[in-house]
Amino acid sequence: MTEAIVKSLRDSPSARWGALAIVSVTMFSGYFFADVMAPLKPLLEQHKGWTSSEYGFFTSAYGWFNVFLLMLIIGGIILDKMGIRFTGTTAASIMTIGAFLKYFAINTTFASDSTLFGVKTQVMLAAIGYAIFGVGVEIAGITVSKTIVKWFKGKELALAMGLQLAVARLGTMLALQIGAPMAIYFKDVAAPILLGSVMLCIGLTTFLVYTIMDRRLESSEKLGETNELNTKDESFKLSDIKEILTNRGFWYIAMLCVLFYSAVFPFLKYANDLMVQKYGLEPKMAGLIPSLIPFGNIFMTPIFGRMVDKKGKAASIMFLGSAMLIVVHLLFSIPAISHWLFAMFLMIILGIAFSLVPSAMWPSVPKLIPERQLGTAYALIFYIQNWGLMGVPALIGWILDSFCTVSRTQLENGTIQVVYNYTLPMLTFAIFGALGLLFAYLLKREDKIKNYGLERPSETKS
Repeated sequence: MTEAIVKSLRDSPSARWGALAIVSVTMFSGYFFADVMAPLKPLLEQHKGWTSSEYGFFTSAYGWFNVFLLMLIIGGIILDKMGIRFTGTTAASIMTIGAFLKYFAINTTFASDSTLFGVKTQVMLAAIGYAIFGVGVEIAGITVSKTIVKWFKGKELALAMGLQLAVARLGTMLALQIGAPMAIYFKDVAAPILLGSVMLCIGLTTFLVYTIMDRRLESSEKLGETNELNTKDESFKLSDIKEILTNRGFWYIAMLCVLFYSAVFPFLKYANDLMVQKYGLEPKMAGLIPSLIPFGNIFMTPIFGRMVDKKGKAASIMFLGSAMLIVVHLLFSIPAISHWLFAMFLMIILGIAFSLVPSAMWPSVPKLIPERQLGTAYALIFYIQNWGLMGVPALIGWILDSFCTVSRTQLENGTIQVVYNYTLPMLTFAIFGALGLLFAYLLKREDKIKNYGLERPSETKS
């Protein structure tokens, strides 16, 4: 009878899927808040007097502390040293603090000539809040990634990561859909930001619930005779950073990550405005079409993740998704094609690409990096990614104000109407996609040389 006893809690399907569901709620709230300002850009310009450059400055703040203060790298080291429970709880708390500071900034009326560090006080305070939030949500992301590996390695790893991403993208979809309508209904741009802040409190609570399961998992693992989590080589050493950084495969996947996501996440920050400017949609309706991207992720990412588990071909899938991204942005850049149905079609294709690459990329990292280094490896990838998430939104805002402003008119009711041409920004996104495709090819070639197993299935036979 003792042979039938489950040695580890991770061997119980209900336990590991339950743990996934709990941490997914935390990331759902984080992704909602990360994108809740995206549909508000036209309203911020009309009612708060923001410019595209100020909006780009604010959006770029997401990566300030992660990049310049190395908070992500520090967070990854803390994760490998202190563990999932401490790091995840701290990250969720930081998210919430930053969110409420951002809400305070947007909800407060400052004097028109009030500045902080040479920037409008409202813009700067909102940016600082967003930067604090960015530290929390990025560290939470690497913590949840390591959590999933902890529960699902050798099992349904890619499917589990795909499902977690699907739930998180549901947060993005909800933010894009309800952000502007909610602000218009309550006649308050800050209303959806308050909702996001409350949701983060819920996300923090759910992670505290997860810590109980994590303790139970570690207790059950200590009973196992072949527990890889308790082996002597499991402790992380600072010298491991050098080992990660000298891994060529790591650099290829990191560069693919930053370039691919630089052509997607910053695009989503401007996608609602693109729908208003080029396709003539009302601000309260504009979020419906961009929300097709995360909506598609909800269904397709788990499907592609399961494909990686069962069939492999992760490197090929990343290459295909990168190629599709380029085509979409090039078609978006064509001025003559301005019907909203075509925009909807392109968003669906972009949603497929955005499902293909992450579903294959994140489960591939454990094939390149030993588990004891995973927290730091994910942190380094996210750190590199944050350079793009910081720089590209500011670049696009500058391009819009400097080269793409068609007109800027103050209406009789005091609001400001701005018209932009989005051709140049979309070509810029296409360039990032083309560079990402190059690194997807290099990663595929490196896998053939080093035999990492990226083209092999993730799931092992039990």
